[in-house]
Amino acid sequence: MSRVATQVLGQQSRSLEIAKQAAIVITASLFVALCARVSVPLPFTPVPLTLQNFGVLAVGLALGSRRGFAALALYLIEGACGMPVFSMGAGIAYLLGPTGGFLLAYPLVAFIAGYIYEHSSRRFGWAALSAVAAEVVLFASGLSWLAVLTHSISLAIRFGLYWFVFAEVIKVLMAAAVAARWHRQSGSQA
Repeated sequence: MSRVATQVLGQQSRSLEIAKQAAIVITASLFVALCARVSVPLPFTPVPLTLQNFGVLAVGLALGSRRGFAALALYLIEGACGMPVFSMGAGIAYLLGPTGGFLLAYPLVAFIAGYIYEHSSRRFGWAALSAVAAEVVLFASGLSWLAVLTHSISLAIRFGLYWFVFAEVIKVLMAAAVAARWHRQSGSQA
C-alpha cells in the first residue's frame, strides 16, 4: 500500500513541477509582451525603440537557456496567432515586416544569454558579457533581414543599428543587473 501511495505522490509532485515550469514560461512570455508595450516609433526608421530586447535578455539570463528559449518561442507563437504581444502589430505578416529578423531571433537570443550565463560565475560581469553575445546574434539577424527587405546593407545598418546602440547598452546593463540580483537573492542555478 505504501508503494502505491509513494507512486501517486511522486506523480502528483511531477505534475506540480510541470505546472510550475509552464507557469514560469507563460509569465515570462507575458513579461516580454509587457516590455513591448513600452515603444517609441522613430520617424527615420521602420524599427521602433522598445523595451522588448531588455525583456528578452532578462528572461534568458534569469530563467536560463531552456526556459528562456521556451518563453520566447511561446511569445512568437502568441504574436503569430494574432495576440497583441508585439510592439506595433500582430500576426504572421508582422513577423515578415521590418522587425521580423529581430523578433524571430528572440528564442535563440534568450538561449544564448542563458546558456553563457548558466556556465559562468553568475556575477554581473558575466551577465553583461552573456547579454552582449546575445545582442550580437540579435542584431546580426535583424540587420540581415532588413538588408533583404531594403536591398542595401548600408540602409539596414542605418535603419536598424545606429539609432539603437546607446539604448541597447542601457538595456544590456539593466538586464545584467536584474539577472545578477535575481541569482544572488534566489541562490538558484536556473
